[in-house]
Amino acid sequence: MIDVSGGDADFTVEAKFRPEHRGIAAAGYWAAFSRKLRYPLGPEHKAIAFLEQVLDPSHAISAVARDGTFLGVAGFKTPDGAFVGGRLNEMANVYGWLGGIGRGLMIGILERKCEPGTLLMDGIFVRPEARSLGVGSALLDAIERHAVTRGLTHVRLDVIDGNPRAQELYQRRGFEVHSRRSIGILKPIFGFRSATTMIKAVG
Repeated sequence: MIDVSGGDADFTVEAKFRPEHRGIAAAGYWAAFSRKLRYPLGPEHKAIAFLEQVLDPSHAISAVARDGTFLGVAGFKTPDGAFVGGRLNEMANVYGWLGGIGRGLMIGILERKCEPGTLLMDGIFVRPEARSLGVGSALLDAIERHAVTRGLTHVRLDVIDGNPRAQELYQRRGFEVHSRRSIGILKPIFGFRSATTMIKAVG
């Protein structure tokens, strides 16, 4: 646990997320990434049910207010697992077998592989009421420290083309543009045309 102080905005950054925050984390993840996941995981009630089932706390770092309120989370992916995992049988529990297979194929298009020496981020969001309090920066700091403790030298994230403010924020944080990937004719499905890979050296 890492104490982060700031007047009325005091909160802590914790490894994992608390069991009682699972549902809130699932709803927050959907709110943050529903634009690109609306067809693979929607409608909303099914998407949240699926996410609540598969979120892995061991691949997350969360921010919690002093009163226990969940403020946000940063997820990451390793060769051992991911913040947002899920197997076919878990998809079938929510969408049925046919729906699960089709959605699994769509999700596979967005799959990103882990690279040696690099911590791959698997989504970060801050609840609306906690924005501008330094929560996002604290979560990014914690992700970078976690990468260093694992003996990794870089942190990677991907930003869709419709989110230039996020890309500017990450650039100010020291992330550099590494490459861009286009999804071409699949834009109507995922709601974006391309994604920018950004990498930061840490440690």
